Amino acid sequence: MTFSDYLDIHPDVEDAIKDKKPIVALESTIISHGMPYPKNVETALMVEETVRSNGAIPATIAIINGRIKVGLTDEEIEFLATNEEIKKVSRRDLAITIAQKQSGSTTVASTMIIANFAKIVVFATGGIGGVHRGGENTLDISADLEELANTNVCVVCAGAKAILDLSLTLEYLETKGVPVIGYKTSELPAFYSSESGFDVDYKIDSTLEIAEILKTKWNLSIDGGVLVTNPIPVGFELDTSIMNEAINQAIVEADNENITGKKITPFLLSKVNEITEGKSLDANIKLIQNNADLASKIALHYSKLE
Repeated sequence: MTFSDYLDIHPDVEDAIKDKKPIVALESTIISHGMPYPKNVETALMVEETVRSNGAIPATIAIINGRIKVGLTDEEIEFLATNEEIKKVSRRDLAITIAQKQSGSTTVASTMIIANFAKIVVFATGGIGGVHRGGENTLDISADLEELANTNVCVVCAGAKAILDLSLTLEYLETKGVPVIGYKTSELPAFYSSESGFDVDYKIDSTLEIAEILKTKWNLSIDGGVLVTNPIPVGFELDTSIMNEAINQAIVEADNENITGKKITPFLLSKVNEITEGKSLDANIKLIQNNADLASKIALHYSKLE
């Protein structure tokens, strides 16, 4: 058996692949582990509609009963949003989840793997995983970074999640040769904030130019992804000092409860949302929509270059 034997592609996505129309991959962890119900369903549908409104086709990716799904129905999104047994699936979990015919939401890493197989080159998410604070001692480093080093997908995000060590995350990406592009910014966005104090590798103001960079990189057989960082719209960003205080408080609580591994990110995001009285969730929704909008424009240009 091959990868395709485990794969179900939604008809709209399949037609777009055949016709070389623009497609934007979307991850599903945000549906099952990133937001409370029913905000998770509302956000997933809103992001898909944002992609469509730009003339591209959304392809939300997940695993349902052991089948890889590229493009979900509304019923499947509802299933992911309301079923407490949904696993969080990264690279290491992919084969096991499928073999055991379980259901799982895909992280940035596993979404990249599946998107790459389906020949989808642009992927929108909220924020990537990275090196966790204290990672120089714990070696707690997200598989997202290694996938960016090896898999030919452009990831559009609002930077790494603000709960992480942004400096170490950038160092890791540099070591792995992953270009970090700031869309209309020379500073790495910090998820909830447009500012982090760290520079990106390249400031690019044109979606066409980004598409041309992708095309050139892979034409040269330089494998690996490209990270496009897109600041949250200014009117929706949160004060950096307030967010850092909330994050630090959440990290202390995670330590006290011995929360580690794949459970730590959902825990911290939930705790920060609680501390900020819902403001971080509202910002999260806005930045994801903003990223889907940008990813769609890049996909449109890339499809024309193809």
